[in-house]
Amino acid sequence: MIVLTRLNGPQFGVNPDLLQRIDSAPDTILTLIDGTKYIVEESMAEVIHLVNEHRSQLLARAHDIQLFAPPVVELVRDVADRASDEDDDDAPLAPPVRLHPRIR
Repeated sequence: MIVLTRLNGPQFGVNPDLLQRIDSAPDTILTLIDGTKYIVEESMAEVIHLVNEHRSQLLARAHDIQLFAPPVVELVRDVADRASDEDDDDAPLAPPVRLHPRIR
């Protein structure tokens, strides 16, 4: 969310992904994808800057999550263990179940 100021004073948050258009005539008018319009005190350049900052923070956070995520541990069976369990690995756990019965 980006925080903007309505023309008459109170602040509010807008999801920048819902912005369709920003007009400046002379007030800054935000048009959302559902057609809702808001007139804000911030200039068009300020709104664009806030949107760009918001998106860059999201990308940086996603990058940090990937960098500092705990490593994924994969369980791998040893080849020697596999030789003794060979009979059990190939046997099905249950008989197959038909998903689509034939229509007669």
